[in-house]
Amino acid sequence: MKKNMYSLMLAEDVIRAIDDLAEEKGTNRSNLVNQILAEYVSLKTPEKRVQNIFDIVENILGKQSQLLYSHPSDMTMSIKSSLRYHYRPTIRYEVEMYRTPSQTIGQLKIIFRTTSSELLIELTRFFKIWMQLEDIYIRKFFPKNAIQYGMEAGRFLRTFALPNDSDYSEEQTGNAISHYIATFDEMLKNFLAGEYSSTQEMEERYLQYLNSGVQLI
Repeated sequence: MKKNMYSLMLAEDVIRAIDDLAEEKGTNRSNLVNQILAEYVSLKTPEKRVQNIFDIVENILGKQSQLLYSHPSDMTMSIKSSLRYHYRPTIRYEVEMYRTPSQTIGQLKIIFRTTSSELLIELTRFFKIWMQLEDIYIRKFFPKNAIQYGMEAGRFLRTFALPNDSDYSEEQTGNAISHYIATFDEMLKNFLAGEYSSTQEMEERYLQYLNSGVQLI
């Protein structure tokens, strides 16, 4: 949705109230005013669409007490999780949705801060196994190059896309993101805790996820 600059004459009391509410919601004055006006004329903005998706994600993952949330901004939300490892390090899942989605609709950033070389090796091993499983079982359902990965210092990235010829509702998108993160988080914790004796056991758990009827993303 294209944006242009306009001038409005508003009362100072209104501006103060708008700024306070914008800070509370983790956004800025322009975005909040835009959202308020859009709701008044029954027009759904990209921010509102994404907020609806985030509400669904928080509602589903909120049932898992080990996941903690930071307040979402207009297009991003963060989920913090404590790993099952020696000193209980934390990992952060940052979901970013695109304002104008095309082949990809957003991305997941998995952010970790650790100086432990042992943990970094284990995380890298897990990410590589995860990519292999997705390459075998789901990549074929998506447009070419829609699913992309990135590994760099302190983070692992994975794009979100919809399968070929699919059009998800907000609820379906929220469900797909929720179950993807929940499964990834569960399998990562079990991997670091040594609960998988082989990659075959990981593969079996991944197939359970795929066969549970979730939407792919």
